[in-house]
Amino acid sequence: MKAEARPAPSTVRERAQRLCATVQTGDIRLTQKGRMRQDPASSWMNFSATQTISTTECSFDWRARTGPFGMISVRDALVDGEGALDVKALGFIPIAHINASPALTRGELMRYLAELPLAPAAILANPSLSWRSDGADRLIVSAGIHDKAAEVSFTLDGEGRIATIFANRPRGLKNDFTSTPWHGRFTDYRQRLGVWLPFAAEVGWTINGAEFIYWEGRMQSWAVSG
Repeated sequence: MKAEARPAPSTVRERAQRLCATVQTGDIRLTQKGRMRQDPASSWMNFSATQTISTTECSFDWRARTGPFGMISVRDALVDGEGALDVKALGFIPIAHINASPALTRGELMRYLAELPLAPAAILANPSLSWRSDGADRLIVSAGIHDKAAEVSFTLDGEGRIATIFANRPRGLKNDFTSTPWHGRFTDYRQRLGVWLPFAAEVGWTINGAEFIYWEGRMQSWAVSG
């Protein structure tokens, strides 16, 4: 059973048209480089990543290499309606694995929603999304139902492009999750294949009232498949 999608209001359609000259519905394939860390006391680790994002359903697959000589592989994904998160050394030695759960899926769905600026055609092409406006410079998008329902809010910059995202996202703590303020920023918008895309981003949590940035990245390539 799927949630009934709410048609995009005119303000959302206008924003989508400003981001993408044509609505393309193939999967997005991109590459990134950047750095990430687990907590404020951890050292930054460089990474390189590839990602696919669907424009017609809530699905993505992010795979990264990090650590010494790229020996650590990370997969963060939402596939067939279920979240997945695995970390391995040398491609086969398990370091971390989070079992499938509604909380994990909800968190990965929030990531998909938050990354719509990287796949702006999905704003109109994905029928699973529900939208509402909250003032002149704020949009809210939601998807999923029951204990897998997710919602992310966007604020827009002076050009009408998505500048920041916010959600109360499940954050993994050992064998449990806790709802934690989660935020991101998109900058350095450039036009690629007729589409306005943010080439720089950062993501963080707010823990005990303090902002903690754990991911910073730059997009290296972007293409539409199919």
